[in-house]
Amino acid sequence: RTGHMILQTLYQNCVKHGVNFFNEFYALDLVMTEVDGVKRVSGVVAYDLSTGDIHVFQGKSVVFATGGFGKIFKTTSNAHTLTGDGVGIIWRKGLPLEDMEFYQFHPTGLAGLGILLTEGARGEGAILRNASGERFMERYAPTIKDLAPRDIVARSMVQEVLDGRGAGPNKDYVYLDCTHLGEDVLENKLPDITEFARTYLGVDPVTEPVPVYPTAHYAMGGIPTNNDAEVLADNDTVVPGLYAAGECACVSVHGANRLGTNSLLDINVFGKRAGNNAVTYAKSTEFIDLPANPAQGVIGMLDELRASDGTENVAAIRKDLQDTMDMNAQVFRTEETLTKATEVIAGLRERYKNVAVHDRGKRFNTDLLEAVELGFLLDLAEVLVACALNRKESRGGHMRDDYPDRDDATYLKHTMAYLAGDPHSSVATDHIRLDWKPVRLGTYEPKARKY
Repeated sequence: RTGHMILQTLYQNCVKHGVNFFNEFYALDLVMTEVDGVKRVSGVVAYDLSTGDIHVFQGKSVVFATGGFGKIFKTTSNAHTLTGDGVGIIWRKGLPLEDMEFYQFHPTGLAGLGILLTEGARGEGAILRNASGERFMERYAPTIKDLAPRDIVARSMVQEVLDGRGAGPNKDYVYLDCTHLGEDVLENKLPDITEFARTYLGVDPVTEPVPVYPTAHYAMGGIPTNNDAEVLADNDTVVPGLYAAGECACVSVHGANRLGTNSLLDINVFGKRAGNNAVTYAKSTEFIDLPANPAQGVIGMLDELRASDGTENVAAIRKDLQDTMDMNAQVFRTEETLTKATEVIAGLRERYKNVAVHDRGKRFNTDLLEAVELGFLLDLAEVLVACALNRKESRGGHMRDDYPDRDDATYLKHTMAYLAGDPHSSVATDHIRLDWKPVRLGTYEPKARKY
């Protein structure tokens, strides 16, 4: 509950200081103006869900803190709204994305739902077991067993299912056994686990094991930034006035493999830096004139979607996208599965051109908003798969079954993805250009993990 308490405290302090919130406003475009040959931030375009109106906010500096994009996967701990709009906006503006192939899958999501059970349970002594009750982590990480890093535990769980040792009628999950911890520990130290398991699965962790399976949890890649939270237009060039922090950003605190609680470090340390630096920048510069009709692109997109008489269904396309990402680009990846995902996404992009929005109204038109969000999901899924195909090794959250070893000689570097060519092309290679950025090593050199 740590993150939740931080969220409440931050919000309460915002209220105390008179911060103005625009609730139900969805940013759909970043406004940039070219000054002396350099593109600078001049504002954002937002859609007011409650009225259907479009608003242009002029700003000297803009901070993106829009979260992740877990909804490209079917099984995820992310909320329904985490569709990566912020990251997608940056992508569509022609700015790069970094390390998109590195996605963390948390081991203990409620089976079939993805709702997260904290790894604090394993910290207290909970044990992962397969259908026969075997403590299988003893085979994969003999020394630290259930306390191995998240990516290793997640892959071990999936391997058990693939090898036919999964539990349940479809043999598609394993068990988190907390029964030996006792009611006092579960009720007082791990109340969320008992509440979630009882509410969503009808299982009581005090007396029976809980069905769990890895769930898409955290995007380690995203909008490239430096240590001052400034967004980068390439490996080193800063976009004046533009900042990003939290899961949407990639300052590379996590490298290729996020550790537990790192996201809180990410948003607090770099959120503060982004805020402070955005204020300093705003005080040092004047407003930049907005371009003519800055909202024209957003208005045109919404009008086109709202007026569409297409035959394709938003939810059906989204389901097919999530199914193929779970099947082909999740914990284990190969050339074959990633190529399959690329082909499926290309077909879904074609179908998206013929999508139908049945609600033609303006107020609280969630049908229209979900159609917009689907476009961002397709973009980001395509970039993730392209980056994963390009990295022919296994590192952290990126596991290639066909290239199981880490290759520092070739791949100790960051992936940089750029939008090039026609973004509406159904062929990824026509509009995604991949490049590399060197890794800046610190005190600790990367070494192979052995457990």
